[in-house]
Amino acid sequence: MEGQIKIAGIVKESIVDGPGIRFVVFTQGCVHNCIGCHNPETHSFSNGYYIDIDEIVEMVKKDPLLDGITLSGGEPFHQGKVCGILAERIKEMGLNVVTYTGYTFEEIMNEIDINQGWRRLLYATDILIDGRFILEEKSLLLKFRGSKNQRIIDVKKSLENNMLVLADI
Repeated sequence: MEGQIKIAGIVKESIVDGPGIRFVVFTQGCVHNCIGCHNPETHSFSNGYYIDIDEIVEMVKKDPLLDGITLSGGEPFHQGKVCGILAERIKEMGLNVVTYTGYTFEEIMNEIDINQGWRRLLYATDILIDGRFILEEKSLLLKFRGSKNQRIIDVKKSLENNMLVLADI
């Protein structure tokens, strides 16, 4: 299903899933199964429903207050190609894209030459919040993330410099 994403749900306006006011798409399906995950209902690949990318884009267009979208999960990289297409469409509108992933930036970089979907999503992402949630490192004081091991990465600067660059947000 090329133009559809399997999702668990949508939050039309959020201020906790990245900088500014965000439209959040929670993808369905995740292999990480982190203990203490904030969204365990998104783990099963059997649950959720399909939605057209065009439908999501139209919802985003209706809200002039949005700074961008956030792709969360589940695991957006499990649907890298369609999430990448959605992210590209959002960027064409002048908005930014934040992607949450249980994979590390390094794991993604090791796969992008063989997984074009991952490449497409990574290159359309402005800010990547990476790493599995680790319950022992949980902190409610962290901005936009749940555990201390997770990083907020400036993807564009990281790719330009060929090294990980943390975002200044």
